[in-house]
Amino acid sequence: MSSVMKYKDYIGSVEFSEEDQLFYGKVLGIHSLISYEGESAKELIQDFHEAVDDYLELCVEKRIEPEKAYRYKGVHAISIYPTK
Repeated sequence: MSSVMKYKDYIGSVEFSEEDQLFYGKVLGIHSLISYEGESAKELIQDFHEAVDDYLELCVEKRIEPEKAYRYKGVHAISIYPTK
């Protein structure tokens, strides 16, 4: 099982609350909070898609540029030198 979903270049987390018997998540890699939930995997996916679409529509209405998810590609080399 994957712990993320993808839709329109956005990545969303997948979590499950045993107590509430509910799937939930949020869009990752942006500052805006876009959350969604569902009682089944199918409902979670549908709500995720609707939440992203609603966010994009709101950006058009407010004439603002939608945030783009951070891209983590490539290799980052880190050198650590011992202290004397």
